[in-house]
Amino acid sequence: MAELDLLRFLAALAVVAFHYLVAYASVWGDRPAGLFPALAPFAGLGILGVELFFVISGFVILMSVWGRGLGAFARSRLVRLYPAYWLSLAAIAALYALTGAKPLNPKLSPCEYLVNATMFQRLFKITDASGVYWSLWAELRFYLLIAILVIAGVTYARVLIFAGLWLAATVAARLAENPVLDEIVMPKYAPYFIAGMALYLIHKHGSAWLPWLYVLAGYGLSLPAALDRVHSRIDLAGFKNMPVTDPSVIVTITLIYLAMALVALGLIRLRPSRTLTALGGTTYPLYLFHSVIAVALIPVLTANLPPWAVATVTTLAAVVLSYLVYSFAERPIQRLLKPRRTPRTPATPAVQAEKASVP
Repeated sequence: MAELDLLRFLAALAVVAFHYLVAYASVWGDRPAGLFPALAPFAGLGILGVELFFVISGFVILMSVWGRGLGAFARSRLVRLYPAYWLSLAAIAALYALTGAKPLNPKLSPCEYLVNATMFQRLFKITDASGVYWSLWAELRFYLLIAILVIAGVTYARVLIFAGLWLAATVAARLAENPVLDEIVMPKYAPYFIAGMALYLIHKHGSAWLPWLYVLAGYGLSLPAALDRVHSRIDLAGFKNMPVTDPSVIVTITLIYLAMALVALGLIRLRPSRTLTALGGTTYPLYLFHSVIAVALIPVLTANLPPWAVATVTTLAAVVLSYLVYSFAERPIQRLLKPRRTPRTPATPAVQAEKASVP
């Protein structure tokens, strides 16, 4: 779906804008919001690009597991997630080991880098090698929950039951405030995944009241979750350095749900093209690598260029590098890791005729 490729790329660009123009004070040596006062209120909303990723993930993962077994699902996720992740982890380790760079340095031991390579470092209370890795832990937990559905068998009715139970557990977890329950149910992020799954049901089977009810419930639960996440950032940096208002957060979340609803209904459709496919493929490496590019380039460029030029050059460099990683590293590695299919013997004309006669 080309429209999802575009939305994913825009979500990644939003995260890049948030980090480059608002968040990365240690990289700039100054508060970015002060360097880009006109853009900061909009770039600050880029923090919600991850929320768009989560809704898309709920939609796409349900689409990808339909009619597949657990083994196929597990292989597809391993091949999709880990190659670019390992490359980004190696780039981070090399950056800090070889250049002596200090901004965003996680200060990890070799053993802690190895634990990061599993993507389960948060389970062992080990610091993420990159700040963007936090969302991957949410994705992994979503995959583990989806695996339960895959084992049971993915059908329309079972997806509705699964999503309804998860939604009820989300409400219960918000009320209980139990750390273990929070870790499993993910009340802050579950509404996005659930809404994405419901939107895929609408896309695949047409509108019905219960999937739309799940979408509305997800939207209602997403608003306080998004406001809490933005408020925590404001509490950390101050409103001057994170100039994002509550109405702008509500509008952004509303636009995310509206865009995905239009996609689900088929009202936003883009013709597939190599460009959109490339943008979709570039998205994941861009999300993983843009912080490395920022640490490597911004401190060097600020000595000779104005801030707007530094941000532009760094963003372009991040996009180009991410495309190269996707084209010349991630895709070849994925091809090597994908299981080879045994070629089938062509059916004889008699067999083909027999198959054609079966209703």
